[in-house]
Amino acid sequence: MKITETPIAGAWHIEATPFIDSRGAFTRTFCQKTFSAFGLETTFVQCNLSSNKSKATLRGLHMQTGEHSEVKLVRAVAGRIYDVAVDLRPTSPTYLQWYGVELCADKQNAFYIPRGCAHGFITLEDNSDLFYQVSDEYAPGHEQGYRWDDAAFGIQWPLHPAIISDKDCAYPDYAVRLER
Repeated sequence: MKITETPIAGAWHIEATPFIDSRGAFTRTFCQKTFSAFGLETTFVQCNLSSNKSKATLRGLHMQTGEHSEVKLVRAVAGRIYDVAVDLRPTSPTYLQWYGVELCADKQNAFYIPRGCAHGFITLEDNSDLFYQVSDEYAPGHEQGYRWDDAAFGIQWPLHPAIISDKDCAYPDYAVRLER
């Protein structure tokens, strides 16, 4: 397992090392000892699967705040996605910066997103599924969302979304939320 720092403080790209033989492959996707050595969260209390039928489906940007802020460990288990984290921690050296990485089921890579970062993704092909582990349970009162195309973030998505929920389209820009 190779763990590499990304340009976002506290966010990491994780590359699995499969063991391949005549039967197929075996891959360790999480190791508490390895994660602990990097100072990463190792307690995940909920696992989620997002199934997406069509290419160019966008979900996000989502996060939880306050006592229910969460770490996410994200991987594609089918297809390919472009996964993005936006740092919304005002005291972070990478505040308001974003980072995106392609996650591919064939590569078995993952993205570790720290607390205080909004998360979103767009599918790069049909039938792309995202599996993510989170460090806190879903708490509706602590849910926040931001526009995927917010100029404050300037995310360069690899393609324009064809499918996006009404809820995700209705999120305010970051500057508007700050004014509240």
